[in-house]
Amino acid sequence: MERGRPGWAGFRERFVASDPGLIRLLSALSTVCAVLLTLGVLAVPHAPVPILVTGALTAMVSTVAVTEPRPRDQALTLAAGVPVSLAIVAAGTTLTPYRVVADVVFVLLIFAAIYIRRLGPRATTLGVFAFQLFFVTQFVGTRVEQLPQLVLAVTVAFGSSALVRFAVLRSPPERTPTKLDRAFRLRLALVLDALIEVAEGGPEAPRAERAVDDLRRRTARLHAGALLIQRRLGTGAPDRRTDATLQHSVAQAETAVERLAITVLRLLWPGADIDTLTRHRAKLPLIGSALAARDAEVLPTLIAELRALRLAVTSGPLPAGADTGDVCHRLLGLRGDDERSPDVSPAMRDAFRCSGELARAVCGPRPDAAGRTWTPPGRMNAEPGPAVDAVPGQVGAGVRPTTRTALQVATGSALAIVGGELLSPQRWYWAVFTCWVVYISTASTGDVLVRGYRRLVGTVAGVVAGLALAALIGDAPWPAFALAILSVFGMYYTTAVSYMLMSFFVTTMIGMLYTLLHALTPGVLVVRIEETALGIACGLAAAALVLPVGTRQHTDRLLREVLERLRVVLTQSLARLYGGPGGSLLGPARALDSALDDLRVAMQPLITPASPFRSRRRTALAVLGLLETAAFHTRGLATAAELAPAGVHIGADPRVEEEARRIGRNLAALIGQAADGAPPERDSGSAVQPRVGESGERAEDAIATLRALRHLRSVDASIQGLARTLNTPVNGGS
Repeated sequence: MERGRPGWAGFRERFVASDPGLIRLLSALSTVCAVLLTLGVLAVPHAPVPILVTGALTAMVSTVAVTEPRPRDQALTLAAGVPVSLAIVAAGTTLTPYRVVADVVFVLLIFAAIYIRRLGPRATTLGVFAFQLFFVTQFVGTRVEQLPQLVLAVTVAFGSSALVRFAVLRSPPERTPTKLDRAFRLRLALVLDALIEVAEGGPEAPRAERAVDDLRRRTARLHAGALLIQRRLGTGAPDRRTDATLQHSVAQAETAVERLAITVLRLLWPGADIDTLTRHRAKLPLIGSALAARDAEVLPTLIAELRALRLAVTSGPLPAGADTGDVCHRLLGLRGDDERSPDVSPAMRDAFRCSGELARAVCGPRPDAAGRTWTPPGRMNAEPGPAVDAVPGQVGAGVRPTTRTALQVATGSALAIVGGELLSPQRWYWAVFTCWVVYISTASTGDVLVRGYRRLVGTVAGVVAGLALAALIGDAPWPAFALAILSVFGMYYTTAVSYMLMSFFVTTMIGMLYTLLHALTPGVLVVRIEETALGIACGLAAAALVLPVGTRQHTDRLLREVLERLRVVLTQSLARLYGGPGGSLLGPARALDSALDDLRVAMQPLITPASPFRSRRRTALAVLGLLETAAFHTRGLATAAELAPAGVHIGADPRVEEEARRIGRNLAALIGQAADGAPPERDSGSAVQPRVGESGERAEDAIATLRALRHLRSVDASIQGLARTLNTPVNGGS
């Protein structure tokens, strides 16, 4: 059964968990408020419709295009955007009567807007301003005599955006860590809800497999939330200590809860080969023998601890007279007592030990409402190390990505302009705009294809919805205006979630605008579909013909980066466990996660259900599953090294050394194959070579050694499985 809070409170928690820091909500609300404020100001002097449209579109662009995290940087970008936008509006308006010249200038502007992205986020934003404002002048068909009103509209739009951003919906940077921590803990609570359901139902429950699938799904969302928090932090925290403390807390809690979930699943299904919760691996049958009698007796105690953990994660609902500190005291007081049930199975002892690790992570330091760090009683707030990048950025040979993308977009846009003019001289701009947006955040021809496919499906669905809503509301203007505003909100709220949904809301908004103008006909929206398909086709043609980057080439480069980062984390973790110098492992571990996430995104053309290449899809899913398993156990090894008490090291165990050497050789072979079949480097630092220390005789050293060995064996098995999948000859197990 669901353990979340019931009713409105439970819905609110799920909503906050789905949008860490309420970033998407604030973005959508800011856009809507800026648009409404702009339209309200421009309505006072009774501005004509073209001026209103220009102001509204400028307000949308000036709100969402500014992405710098610091308010000072945002203000500087907005200030720089005003003269740039005014100059572009003046140029576009002047060239509107001269169709051919305007088209040539538009293509050159598109190239420049993409090319200057190499200069950083501010240049990227100014490029977006330039493209969008020139597009608006061609879309609206502005005239030179309207320039004073256009200047007013652009100025009001930027002012409205600044007012909403810095006053109406201002989000103080010092509150960012608290918001992100709250959202992460709510996602963590949802994972514990699913784990409690699995443990209570047991292996004989009718919904056992569905409950496990739900656990996998929620764990994947927790990992996605942790990555988002990792990218968001480092810019909004009031000080570096608070930022790094929260990063450590998130990393430790994420690893601990995944390890706890895997341990519980192994306990309930001892015969199943469960070593990860990744959803990219093929489903394994949940089979195994029944629980031992003593384990069955102790299982309710474990479930009670899971409930207490869930209570501590969200700080509520609390029983009368209790507080979070009491719960943390009780959980931490039970830790270290692995022998309190000596006759239970090793799997049950592992489950209690993992629950202790999660308790330490959950009850560790976290930021309070003022952005300061709160530390529960009995827990020291250690100074975390900096989260630095583990591997230098790869610089590819040949043309820079920004140059290649600029050439491709400019070529595709030129084709779209020609084709759009032939298809519909009045609506040609839809093809150009489609060609532009399908290139955003894409790096290969396959990415463009998937993004174009999703935009086309969303556009078709939006056309159907627009016609249905128009028929429903008739000629009433206020419902159409309200639906247009709701569509704007939906457009920006779903941008980071689903490109298909975003395209749906864009087309729905266009339908409502044409309804307000009394110009909506089925023919207009059909042209919208045709121009969208044309823009996608032009974008694909440019991607395939102009300096093409195939999906295989792109994924091979990212695969090599993942493997290199994997090797770095393993090497540094083993060095720490062998008694080497201290230093934060969080940076290298999160760099590995980021690289793996980039690879996962790049593989979307291969793993999408719509892909006709079923064998390639199975191979890509297998590769992702094996890499995610290896990354999980590598993070586990890094966490064990981070949390190992001073003086504890694994000694010169020959099994650990052999596993490390074999993993290093196999990683070198895989990296060499990913680099266009080049032979592996024979650099002494390229392999996982642990620094051998003195042999440890103490019990805690033996436990650390066994834990490291378990992680290494799982990594070794995943690497060998990856090599078999990719047909790479490697060294097998001993």
